[in-house]
Parts: sequence; structure tokens; C-alpha cells
Amino acid sequence: MTKMIFVNLPVTDLAASTRFYEAIGCQKNEQFSDNAASSMVWSDTITLQLLQNEYYSTFTSKKIADAKETSEVLIALTRDSRDDVNTTIEAGAAAGGTADTREPLDMGFMFNRVVEDPDGHVLEFVWMDMAAASDMSAEAPDQPAQ
Repeated sequence: MTKMIFVNLPVTDLAASTRFYEAIGCQKNEQFSDNAASSMVWSDTITLQLLQNEYYSTFTSKKIADAKETSEVLIALTRDSRDDVNTTIEAGAAAGGTADTREPLDMGFMFNRVVEDPDGHVLEFVWMDMAAASDMSAEAPDQPAQ
């Protein structure tokens, strides 16, 4: 079986969150969606499960973090180009998110921008030139990984 990741995110407005995730490129999987949850497919191996707060609370006894006030997770998703990163951020902002809650990171071989969804969950969109990154690693073999 292929290894997959399902990221469960508590949301206050399921319809607004679903629109946001569709705008950034996810496809809603109707088979695993209902009035309490939207299953948003990013890729063949990554799915973001948007769960109404009440439903989310059935999976944990812990208090649900307010992602607008507390950092609970940073989700980094790759894009195929710098332009794709920029387009995704702009689409997310237009769909109710908040773009660039921190400065974009441009290291030449890697480009990263951030958008927060309507509930404040932080999504990082990253493009990386793997060949350039590999070349840099080969040039400095004694440097610790960061």
C-alpha cells in the first residue's frame, strides 16, 4: 500500500474553508465529505481533512487550538515553479485567506511563500530546484543539514 498523509484541520466555517482549499488547487472528494467534513485532495498521497470544530472534537479530548492565535502546525506543500507558488498564494488570498503573513523566502534554489486559510492554519508553498540544492550540498559536505 502506498504511504499517504491525511492532515486533519479544525474549521469554523466548512463552506468557506472548502472554497479556500479548492481555490489553492485541492479537489473535494465527495465520497468522504458531508456536512461535518470536507476531504480535500492535494495529490495522490496527501489529503487535507477539513473538520467542523464540533466533529474534530470527537477525535480528541484536548482543547482545539485557535490557529489565528497559536501556531499548531506549518504545512509545506510543493509547487512546480515560482510562478505556481505565486499563483497559489494569490488564489488563496482571493478565496478568504491571508497572504504573506511572513516575508517570502527566496534562496535562489528555493522559493517559499505563506498563506493562512480562513481559520489561520499556515500553508507554505515551496518551489525547489533540486539539482541546484544537490550541487550546493556536494560543495559543502561538512556542513550540518538545516
